[in-house]
Amino acid sequence: MQLSFSRRQMLSLLAGAGAATRIRPTSAATDAGLGATAAANGIVFGSAAGPVIEKDLAYRDLYKVHTRIVTTDVALKMGTIAPRPGPKQYSSADRLLQFCTQSKIPMRGHCLIWNEWVPAWIKSMSVEERRSFFDGYIDEVVGRYEGKLQSWDIVNEPFWPGHKAPGGYRVGPWYDAFGTDYVRRAFARAGQVDKTTKFVLNEAQTERDDDVGHAVRAGLLRLVDELKHAGVPLHAVGLQGHLQPRYPHDPARFIEFVHALADRKVDIYVTEFDVRDDTFPDDIPDRDAKVAEVAEKFLSDILRVPAVKMVITWELSDTYSFYTDAARKKDPSATRLPRPLPFDSDMRKKPLYFAMERAFRKSRRA
Repeated sequence: MQLSFSRRQMLSLLAGAGAATRIRPTSAATDAGLGATAAANGIVFGSAAGPVIEKDLAYRDLYKVHTRIVTTDVALKMGTIAPRPGPKQYSSADRLLQFCTQSKIPMRGHCLIWNEWVPAWIKSMSVEERRSFFDGYIDEVVGRYEGKLQSWDIVNEPFWPGHKAPGGYRVGPWYDAFGTDYVRRAFARAGQVDKTTKFVLNEAQTERDDDVGHAVRAGLLRLVDELKHAGVPLHAVGLQGHLQPRYPHDPARFIEFVHALADRKVDIYVTEFDVRDDTFPDDIPDRDAKVAEVAEKFLSDILRVPAVKMVITWELSDTYSFYTDAARKKDPSATRLPRPLPFDSDMRKKPLYFAMERAFRKSRRA
């Protein structure tokens, strides 16, 4: 995800603080943090982190307490590294890696190749220029972080049925340059450079039990088979987990799909977890309760599959959710702001926090 951030509205602050005081930890184990609770039950918990953690010290402290892995939010996206022709811009990623190293938290790279958020100057290249850039970019960026990351999202969101491309693929500059083979090429090229980092295929929308979700699931299973057959390094599949209650969700059919992925001998990461709350009531306690209910049911189901190794939220606090940023951009005076994450705008635990904690404990793997 990519969006800028601004500070909270006062009304949201007061409302969020009121809601946060209604829920209290019920045991000493809660104080150890989500990461510790998850680890005690055989799961790695973490979160994406944007550059804001360099400025918001209270937010940065949440990562130190609660996360056992950190995903780069925008720091390793092509729009950050290569916003214009010339030398690559690594400073943001290097600073986040330094924070993770000093805090003894592994870092995940997101994302190497994506048909979205590609700088305009690259889109204006000829096909041959794009092909050359693609190969050189992978060589340089993967080489720079060789052995320094826990995992890399090598290709992000290869499918979007709305583009009407054969096989349901997402179109864009890399699809235009190589066709669907850009996915295999990216994994193969990265594998020539880095032999130690886990390589991940990351995808959205699989939770939806509708035509879009079904098409993405089918495409993803087919693509995993093709990559395995091609012999490229594919270690895990990321299911983003942006839960959207506006769309239908059939738990049994979804878990059948998750098992089908696991049968292909890949680990499974929930890579961008949050709960969109725009269809829920305005009342904050009621809305927070519904978000928690949706999350706990989903996590309790998916964590029964042993191949699911990680749960990673997309940021930790509502203030820094991409949903919140989008809402503020749409209406700067909005008083109802999204609450999709485990901590509110004052960095206080919400019902979602405790729902996630319960789901981790129910998994009982360790």
